[in-house]
Amino acid sequence: MIENLLDPAVLCFALGLLAGVVGAQARLPEALYETLSVYLLLSIGLKGGADLARAGLALAAPAVGAAVALGAAMPLAAYPVLRWGGLARPDAGAIAAHYGSASAVTFAVCLGFLDRSGVTYEDYVAVLLAFMEVPALAVGIWLARRGREGTGWRALGAEVFLGRGIYFLLCGLAVGFLAGPDRVQPLAPLFFEPFKGVLALFLLEMGLVASRRLRDLARVGPFLVAFGVAVPLAGGLAGAFAGTAVGLSVGGTAVLATLCASASYIAAPAAMRLAVPEANPSLYLTASLGVTFPFNIAWGVPAYLWLSRLVHGWIGPGPLGP
Repeated sequence: MIENLLDPAVLCFALGLLAGVVGAQARLPEALYETLSVYLLLSIGLKGGADLARAGLALAAPAVGAAVALGAAMPLAAYPVLRWGGLARPDAGAIAAHYGSASAVTFAVCLGFLDRSGVTYEDYVAVLLAFMEVPALAVGIWLARRGREGTGWRALGAEVFLGRGIYFLLCGLAVGFLAGPDRVQPLAPLFFEPFKGVLALFLLEMGLVASRRLRDLARVGPFLVAFGVAVPLAGGLAGAFAGTAVGLSVGGTAVLATLCASASYIAAPAAMRLAVPEANPSLYLTASLGVTFPFNIAWGVPAYLWLSRLVHGWIGPGPLGP
């Protein structure tokens, strides 16, 4: 855990958090922040697509199927808990969508942690991130809007599939897969080698955003804080079992567990603003960015690797594996 906390990217997040708390004028320009978001998504997609081409569709299919199923199941499991906690349907649906969707930054932090720990994982794990987004957002929107008249499903579909968070990820995957690893390699100096530095800048801004949401914790109460910790742990356990069942390695299982435990704050907020405008952004941003994200990068990612090792030790390689 100490190594994870001392990662430069994580320290940049803490620096941004501190800057927001003490009121320092340290925010990045809005255009730069959006550029960094696009860069991270496109870079992850390119690498995942090239790795998928190298591994082959048949090899990745069981893990991709598990990611799609978990992306749809997580909002369905989280929604009744949120309703039980007293949240209105739009707020519960929007928050549930965030917890089915996955965080690209937490994914990147997980890969960095596994690399530092010497834990190998499948080359195509970035594909799992992309395939969890779409079903989670679609199910979350349906939960929030079901029974309501005047739903603009065409606009919603466009936001889910063509929104910045999914579009660039899917485009990167398509380009990387069609071009293949050899043709993508010349792009490495731009898209792969600076990745950790760009991630550190992005996390600096995320720390500033999270610091502004910390005030909301007192208002939303302890329920959302408990939800933001308990649901990721449950999702991590589900991902550990699913990854083991489809034959992923311990490292690949830890990645899937981390994806199940993370909550989106790039794709999901953009989709919810259009699809469920009556939902309160301070609730889903506070839960995903103010509670779950710091918990995951400090304690969650090592815990999900531990869970993956534990489940692998219990049930061994799954029957659906290669």
